[in-house]
Amino acid sequence: MNTNLFNLTEKVVIVTGSGRGLGKCIAKGLADFGAKIVVGDRALEEAQQTAEEIGAAGTAAATYVDISVRQSCIDLIKFTVKEFGRVDVLVNNAGIDIIKPAETLQEDEWDQIIDINLKGCFNCSQLAAIQMMEQKSGGSIINISSIASVIGIKGLVAYSAAKGGINQLTRVMAVEWATKNIRVNAIAPGYFENIMSGANAEHAQPEKQEQVVTFTPMARRGKPEELVGSVVFLASDASSYITGTVLFVDGGYTAA
Repeated sequence: MNTNLFNLTEKVVIVTGSGRGLGKCIAKGLADFGAKIVVGDRALEEAQQTAEEIGAAGTAAATYVDISVRQSCIDLIKFTVKEFGRVDVLVNNAGIDIIKPAETLQEDEWDQIIDINLKGCFNCSQLAAIQMMEQKSGGSIINISSIASVIGIKGLVAYSAAKGGINQLTRVMAVEWATKNIRVNAIAPGYFENIMSGANAEHAQPEKQEQVVTFTPMARRGKPEELVGSVVFLASDASSYITGTVLFVDGGYTAA
Protein backbone atom coordinates (compact mmCIF):
# COMPACT_ATOMS: atom_id res chain seq x y z
CA MET A 1 0.00 0.00 0.00
CA ASN A 2 1.36 3.43 -0.98
CA THR A 3 1.60 5.44 2.23
CA ASN A 4 2.49 8.64 0.35
CA LEU A 5 -0.87 9.06 -1.35
CA PHE A 6 -1.37 12.53 0.11
CA ASN A 7 2.14 13.75 -0.64
CA LEU A 8 2.04 16.86 -2.86
CA THR A 9 5.79 17.45 -3.03
CA GLU A 10 6.77 19.24 -6.26
CA LYS A 11 3.12 19.69 -7.27
CA VAL A 12 2.43 23.22 -8.51
CA VAL A 13 -0.92 24.45 -7.23
CA ILE A 14 -2.84 27.63 -8.06
CA VAL A 15 -5.36 28.80 -5.46
CA THR A 16 -7.52 31.74 -6.53
CA GLY A 17 -8.93 34.10 -3.92
CA SER A 18 -6.28 32.98 -1.46
CA GLY A 19 -5.24 36.30 0.03
CA ARG A 20 -7.56 35.79 2.96
CA GLY A 21 -10.22 33.55 4.50
CA LEU A 22 -10.82 29.99 3.36
CA GLY A 23 -8.60 30.43 0.32
CA LYS A 24 -5.65 31.41 2.48
CA CYS A 25 -6.25 28.44 4.76
CA ILE A 26 -6.45 26.11 1.73
CA ALA A 27 -3.23 27.50 0.25
CA LYS A 28 -1.30 27.12 3.51
CA GLY A 29 -2.73 23.64 4.06
CA LEU A 30 -1.66 22.46 0.60
CA ALA A 31 1.80 23.89 1.21
CA ASP A 32 2.03 21.85 4.41
CA PHE A 33 1.78 18.73 2.23
CA GLY A 34 4.66 19.87 0.04
CA ALA A 35 2.94 21.77 -2.79
CA LYS A 36 4.39 24.85 -4.45
CA ILE A 37 1.67 27.48 -4.25
CA VAL A 38 0.65 30.34 -6.50
CA VAL A 39 -1.47 32.70 -4.44
CA GLY A 40 -3.84 34.60 -6.74
CA ASP A 41 -6.07 37.42 -5.55
CA ARG A 42 -7.45 40.83 -6.53
CA ALA A 43 -5.99 42.13 -3.26
CA LEU A 44 -2.32 41.83 -4.18
CA GLU A 45 -1.00 42.90 -0.77
CA GLU A 46 -3.02 40.17 0.93
CA ALA A 47 -1.80 37.64 -1.63
CA GLN A 48 1.79 38.67 -0.99
CA GLN A 49 1.27 38.32 2.75
CA THR A 50 -0.08 34.78 2.31
CA ALA A 51 2.87 33.88 0.08
CA GLU A 52 5.31 35.26 2.64
CA GLU A 53 3.73 33.19 5.40
CA ILE A 54 3.92 30.06 3.25
CA GLY A 55 7.48 30.90 2.25
CA ALA A 56 8.62 30.66 5.85
CA ALA A 57 8.34 26.87 5.58
CA GLY A 58 7.55 26.14 1.92
CA THR A 59 7.48 27.65 -1.56
CA ALA A 60 4.99 30.23 -2.82
CA ALA A 61 4.58 33.15 -5.20
CA ALA A 62 1.86 35.79 -5.29
CA THR A 63 0.17 37.52 -8.19
CA TYR A 64 -2.80 39.74 -8.95
CA VAL A 65 -5.71 38.09 -10.71
CA ASP A 66 -9.28 39.14 -11.48
CA ILE A 67 -10.83 35.89 -12.63
CA SER A 68 -13.81 37.66 -14.21
CA VAL A 69 -11.38 39.06 -16.82
CA ARG A 70 -10.10 36.40 -19.22
CA GLN A 71 -6.79 38.14 -19.94
CA SER A 72 -6.11 38.23 -16.21
CA CYS A 73 -6.64 34.46 -16.08
CA ILE A 74 -4.28 34.00 -19.03
CA ASP A 75 -1.71 36.06 -17.15
CA LEU A 76 -2.22 33.87 -14.06
CA ILE A 77 -1.33 30.71 -15.97
CA LYS A 78 1.64 32.39 -17.65
CA PHE A 79 2.89 33.63 -14.27
CA THR A 80 2.64 30.15 -12.79
CA VAL A 81 4.52 28.52 -15.66
CA LYS A 82 7.20 31.23 -15.54
CA GLU A 83 7.66 30.81 -11.77
CA PHE A 84 7.39 27.03 -11.45
CA GLY A 85 7.42 25.57 -14.95
CA ARG A 86 4.03 23.86 -14.91
CA VAL A 87 0.48 23.65 -13.49
CA ASP A 88 -0.58 20.47 -11.69
CA VAL A 89 -3.56 21.57 -9.59
CA LEU A 90 -6.03 24.44 -9.78
CA VAL A 91 -8.28 25.36 -6.87
CA ASN A 92 -11.06 27.69 -8.04
CA ASN A 93 -11.81 29.33 -4.71
CA ALA A 94 -12.38 33.01 -5.56
CA GLY A 95 -15.95 34.17 -5.13
CA ILE A 96 -18.21 36.96 -3.92
CA ASP A 97 -21.73 37.26 -2.61
CA ILE A 98 -24.44 39.91 -2.62
CA ILE A 99 -27.35 39.03 -0.36
CA LYS A 100 -30.61 40.54 -1.63
CA PRO A 101 -34.18 39.42 -2.31
CA ALA A 102 -34.65 38.30 -5.90
CA GLU A 103 -36.99 41.18 -6.65
CA THR A 104 -34.44 43.86 -5.67
CA LEU A 105 -31.24 42.38 -7.10
CA GLN A 106 -29.90 44.71 -9.81
CA GLU A 107 -28.66 43.58 -13.21
CA ASP A 108 -25.12 44.78 -12.56
CA GLU A 109 -25.08 42.87 -9.26
CA TRP A 110 -26.25 39.69 -11.01
CA ASP A 111 -23.55 40.15 -13.67
CA GLN A 112 -20.84 40.70 -11.06
CA ILE A 113 -21.68 37.53 -9.15
CA ILE A 114 -22.00 35.38 -12.29
CA ASP A 115 -18.84 36.82 -13.84
CA ILE A 116 -16.67 36.07 -10.80
CA ASN A 117 -18.25 32.92 -9.40
CA LEU A 118 -19.15 31.10 -12.62
CA LYS A 119 -17.43 32.62 -15.64
CA GLY A 120 -14.24 33.05 -13.66
CA CYS A 121 -14.30 29.39 -12.69
CA PHE A 122 -14.66 28.41 -16.35
CA ASN A 123 -11.93 30.81 -17.48
CA CYS A 124 -9.35 29.44 -15.06
CA SER A 125 -10.38 25.81 -15.55
CA GLN A 126 -10.22 25.96 -19.33
CA LEU A 127 -6.85 27.68 -19.40
CA ALA A 128 -5.35 25.43 -16.72
CA ALA A 129 -6.61 22.35 -18.55
CA ILE A 130 -5.04 23.52 -21.82
CA GLN A 131 -1.72 23.95 -20.00
CA MET A 132 -2.05 20.49 -18.44
CA MET A 133 -2.78 19.01 -21.88
CA GLU A 134 0.30 20.69 -23.33
CA GLN A 135 2.37 19.24 -20.48
CA LYS A 136 0.80 15.80 -21.16
CA SER A 137 0.86 15.35 -17.40
CA GLY A 138 -2.77 15.37 -16.37
CA GLY A 139 -3.82 17.24 -13.29
CA SER A 140 -6.58 18.04 -10.83
CA ILE A 141 -9.07 20.91 -10.90
CA ILE A 142 -11.02 21.57 -7.70
CA ASN A 143 -13.98 23.94 -7.82
CA ILE A 144 -15.31 25.45 -4.60
CA SER A 145 -19.09 25.24 -4.80
CA SER A 146 -21.55 25.62 -1.90
CA ILE A 147 -24.52 23.98 -0.23
CA ALA A 148 -26.43 26.83 -1.91
CA SER A 149 -25.94 24.93 -5.17
CA VAL A 150 -28.55 22.34 -4.13
CA ILE A 151 -30.78 23.98 -1.50
CA GLY A 152 -32.75 27.22 -1.50
CA ILE A 153 -31.39 29.95 0.77
CA LYS A 154 -33.15 33.30 0.91
CA GLY A 155 -31.28 36.19 -0.64
CA LEU A 156 -28.85 34.06 -2.64
CA VAL A 157 -30.55 33.90 -6.03
CA ALA A 158 -27.51 34.86 -8.13
CA TYR A 159 -24.98 33.14 -5.90
CA SER A 160 -27.02 29.93 -5.90
CA ALA A 161 -27.38 30.03 -9.68
CA ALA A 162 -23.63 30.44 -10.03
CA LYS A 163 -22.81 27.61 -7.63
CA GLY A 164 -25.36 25.31 -9.26
CA GLY A 165 -23.64 26.11 -12.53
CA ILE A 166 -20.28 25.21 -11.01
CA ASN A 167 -21.59 21.75 -10.13
CA GLN A 168 -22.57 21.17 -13.76
CA LEU A 169 -19.36 22.68 -15.09
CA THR A 170 -17.54 20.22 -12.86
CA ARG A 171 -19.43 17.21 -14.22
CA VAL A 172 -19.15 18.15 -17.90
CA MET A 173 -15.47 19.10 -17.74
CA ALA A 174 -14.76 15.87 -15.83
CA VAL A 175 -16.38 13.82 -18.60
CA GLU A 176 -14.67 15.73 -21.41
CA TRP A 177 -11.17 15.71 -19.93
CA ALA A 178 -11.10 12.28 -18.30
CA THR A 179 -9.10 10.71 -21.15
CA LYS A 180 -6.54 13.50 -20.73
CA ASN A 181 -6.04 12.38 -17.12
CA ILE A 182 -7.41 15.69 -15.87
CA ARG A 183 -9.72 15.14 -12.94
CA VAL A 184 -12.35 17.77 -12.12
CA ASN A 185 -14.20 17.75 -8.80
CA ALA A 186 -16.02 20.21 -6.59
CA ILE A 187 -16.24 20.80 -2.87
CA ALA A 188 -19.45 22.29 -1.48
CA PRO A 189 -18.87 23.84 1.94
CA GLY A 190 -21.64 24.53 4.39
CA TYR A 191 -21.48 27.29 6.97
CA PHE A 192 -17.94 28.06 8.12
CA GLU A 193 -16.57 30.47 10.70
CA ASN A 194 -15.02 32.46 7.89
CA ILE A 195 -17.59 34.77 6.26
CA MET A 196 -17.41 35.47 2.53
CA SER A 197 -17.02 39.06 1.36
CA GLY A 198 -20.47 40.60 0.99
CA ALA A 199 -22.14 38.43 3.64
CA ASN A 200 -20.78 39.91 6.87
CA ALA A 201 -23.89 41.87 7.84
CA GLU A 202 -26.20 38.92 7.24
CA HIS A 203 -24.09 36.53 9.31
CA ALA A 204 -23.68 39.02 12.15
CA GLN A 205 -27.39 38.67 12.95
CA PRO A 206 -28.17 36.37 15.93
CA GLU A 207 -31.04 34.74 14.06
CA LYS A 208 -28.67 33.67 11.28
CA GLN A 209 -26.36 31.97 13.75
CA GLU A 210 -29.38 30.27 15.34
CA GLN A 211 -30.43 28.99 11.91
CA VAL A 212 -26.96 27.59 11.24
CA VAL A 213 -26.75 25.80 14.57
CA THR A 214 -30.32 24.49 14.36
CA PHE A 215 -30.13 23.06 10.84
CA THR A 216 -26.56 21.75 10.92
CA PRO A 217 -26.61 18.30 12.56
CA MET A 218 -23.15 18.90 14.05
CA ALA A 219 -24.66 22.08 15.59
CA ARG A 220 -21.77 24.39 14.75
CA ARG A 221 -19.97 26.16 11.95
CA GLY A 222 -16.97 24.52 10.35
CA LYS A 223 -13.49 25.72 11.16
CA PRO A 224 -11.47 26.88 8.10
CA GLU A 225 -8.85 24.18 8.65
CA GLU A 226 -11.60 21.54 8.41
CA LEU A 227 -11.85 22.24 4.68
CA VAL A 228 -8.18 21.56 4.02
CA GLY A 229 -8.34 17.76 4.18
CA SER A 230 -10.90 17.47 1.41
CA VAL A 231 -8.86 19.76 -0.87
CA VAL A 232 -5.63 17.84 -0.19
CA PHE A 233 -7.49 14.59 -0.89
CA LEU A 234 -8.78 15.78 -4.28
CA ALA A 235 -5.43 17.32 -5.21
CA SER A 236 -3.47 14.18 -4.40
CA ASP A 237 -3.09 10.65 -5.78
CA ALA A 238 -5.40 9.45 -3.00
CA SER A 239 -8.31 10.46 -5.28
CA SER A 240 -6.81 9.21 -8.56
CA TYR A 241 -10.03 7.43 -9.63
CA ILE A 242 -12.40 10.21 -8.57
CA THR A 243 -13.69 12.74 -11.06
CA GLY A 244 -16.98 14.55 -11.60
CA THR A 245 -18.03 14.44 -7.96
CA VAL A 246 -19.34 17.16 -5.65
CA LEU A 247 -18.14 16.58 -2.09
CA PHE A 248 -20.25 18.26 0.59
CA VAL A 249 -18.32 19.48 3.62
CA ASP A 250 -21.19 20.84 5.64
CA GLY A 251 -21.52 19.17 9.04
CA GLY A 252 -24.47 17.18 7.68
CA TYR A 253 -26.53 20.21 6.63
CA THR A 254 -27.65 18.81 3.26
CA ALA A 255 -28.27 15.35 4.73
CA ALA A 256 -30.75 16.54 7.33
